Amino acid sequence: MRVHLVNPSHVSFGVGVITPRWLFVLAAATPSDAGDPILTDETLEPLDVTTIQPGDIVGIGIHTGNALRGYEVGRAARAAGATVIYGGIHATLYPDEAHELGGAHAVVKGDGDAVWPSVIGDARLGRLQRVYDGGRVEADSFLAARWDLLPPNKYMWASVQTLRGCPKHCSFCSVWRTDGQKPRQRAVDSVVGEIVELRRRGFRFIALADDNFYPVSAEDLRMAARRQDPARLESLRAIRKERFELMDRLAKLPKDMIFFTQITMEAAEDPEFLNAMNRARIKGALVGIESVTPEGLKDIYKPFNATGDELVARLRAFRTHGVHVLGSFIFGLPSDSPSTFDATVALAEMADVTFAQFVMLTPFPGTLDFIEWEKTIDTDTQRIAGIPLTRHWLIPQENRPKVYVPHPKMSPDEIRERTQAVWDKFYSLPQIWRRSKCTPGLKSRLAFVLISKLYRQMYANTGIATDSARVQRSAQWARMIAKPCRRLFAAAPMPDLQVPA
Repeated sequence: MRVHLVNPSHVSFGVGVITPRWLFVLAAATPSDAGDPILTDETLEPLDVTTIQPGDIVGIGIHTGNALRGYEVGRAARAAGATVIYGGIHATLYPDEAHELGGAHAVVKGDGDAVWPSVIGDARLGRLQRVYDGGRVEADSFLAARWDLLPPNKYMWASVQTLRGCPKHCSFCSVWRTDGQKPRQRAVDSVVGEIVELRRRGFRFIALADDNFYPVSAEDLRMAARRQDPARLESLRAIRKERFELMDRLAKLPKDMIFFTQITMEAAEDPEFLNAMNRARIKGALVGIESVTPEGLKDIYKPFNATGDELVARLRAFRTHGVHVLGSFIFGLPSDSPSTFDATVALAEMADVTFAQFVMLTPFPGTLDFIEWEKTIDTDTQRIAGIPLTRHWLIPQENRPKVYVPHPKMSPDEIRERTQAVWDKFYSLPQIWRRSKCTPGLKSRLAFVLISKLYRQMYANTGIATDSARVQRSAQWARMIAKPCRRLFAAAPMPDLQVPA
């Protein structure tokens, strides 16, 4: 009996940008007497089903975007005689679906850190339950990943999680509903110890894979003080203090180390926090800008973001403090118009956003948007390939729409084409070369161009194009670009590196 852990994907690039952390965390949770699990990340290469033998245990982690491929893997594994177990956010939301369509013997809901050993034990004894609920484990139960199982020379960035949960309530996001709004913050020693292990192995670029690295804003503190709520204020101050302690420790790591995280726009108004990020060499952050109009922000319950000149000023504040922004924008909001697309790319350029992603509004399960959208769909008539539109992730890739929410002003094709045009303009060679000035020297600028083109191939063409041939060509281009890109991020191992005090 062997344990397999599979990260499904319909598209494989040969090289991954960021390690899929859950694979290596569940590997750490796998009991030692079950042996080292066999890990397959299909963003690198497709699963070889012949490696699965009767009696093996196959754990498959799925989110909505890869659920269909995950079910294909599960059925194949079950046909090979394996015990199939699903986990991940989508399995948490739809455990019955994994049983009905994915050949599941069991489904794990919630966090897997603590419950996975029990699942393995029950599988070995032939007494699996249909569903296990891992709940939300406290931060002191978060497991460090088994980085000794990393395949060599396959990933550009490693990933370390410092907290789970997000206090916000954006309508398009499921994180706060599944991971909770209470930040569960991991001990600083545990985080730094894991980062040191990765640097020993030659990783100097680390993604801090958090739901929101900035869980307590300056405004949160002001509001708690105004309400004269001392318990709440003390709790918020403690969370914030631990953030600063972590950043102080990161600053003591080797100077060649670079960190990237995910953060809300409010951090732009917190120079103390941005200065600490700069000292810690957190050089980049995914910032959810979403919309450049007040009406768009109202659509998605994100009024704490800014628009216009104020938005430009906030985004530039990140750059002023040495933090490069990967701006995330959503198109297809009810208030969007054709002029929104040009206005968005113009603002991104004006604000010196280093990278950007432009996604089309998609109602994902677990979000408020999905709940409202689902009410508007007649599942008897609105079907594609026999699948109700409300289960769009089950529609075959070649038939799957790119836009699901009817728009009052634009057709789905217009939204898709305009979104693609924004990607094309922002990632045109002249624009990339202009932005590459943020890097030192010609070699770095050329590397910036290469990485920008790779990002566009991976996230634009394979996600927006409706022509399957174009998708495959993009994947092939990405495979060719990814290998030299990975070398740009590699560093000599530091096996003797010690954890800083």
